[in-house]
Amino acid sequence: MSYKHEFIDFMIGAGVLTFGDFVTKKGRKTPFFINTGNYKTGEQISKLGDFYAECIYSTTKGEFDLLYGPAYKGIPLSVSAAIALHKKFNLNKGFCFNRKEEKDHGEGGSLIGMKPYDNSKVVIIEDVISAGTSVRESVPLIKAVASCKIEALIISVDRMERGEGEKSAVQEIESQFGIKVQPIVTIKEIVDYLHNKEINGKILIDDDILCKINDYMNLYGVKS
Repeated sequence: MSYKHEFIDFMIGAGVLTFGDFVTKKGRKTPFFINTGNYKTGEQISKLGDFYAECIYSTTKGEFDLLYGPAYKGIPLSVSAAIALHKKFNLNKGFCFNRKEEKDHGEGGSLIGMKPYDNSKVVIIEDVISAGTSVRESVPLIKAVASCKIEALIISVDRMERGEGEKSAVQEIESQFGIKVQPIVTIKEIVDYLHNKEINGKILIDDDILCKINDYMNLYGVKS
């Protein structure tokens, strides 16, 4: 089983990936929902770091210097992924994350951990991109510290749907900043893997749910 399929099973087991009738922040009625706030144990965050490490390594082959996790959800992601990279691939990479408010005493500054430095290669890790707001805030913050290169942006799931225009948030980030965005899985990969597949005695995506997902993607999906 590929790590992508293992990750889908993991999300289901953690209650992060669910199917039914939901409404997104944009008011869209959606048949699938991803709530990364449902990760809540040490075992889960450790395993989540393993999946990010797999994706980071397959994307970069280890050719980067540090991980950056935007506050708040990116903080545990940067730490757990750095640990997993060391354990799984023997890569001792730096990690850092930002404060929401810049510290004006002690060492000062807004970044904690290994600071980006000139000519360093930085990988940003996020959970799920909706509007891409935190990434748009992160890039100038990182660039203000040093003349470094943003090597990639790693996310857990690409919903593959449009933002306000014809492009998805992922496509907008790639276009605006020239950053490669790599998800651990896409919604298409999730559907292909789960359609009519029994998980713990239950089929999560039967033909009816598949039809609803296809209708949703026809309305809101991006052109690949």
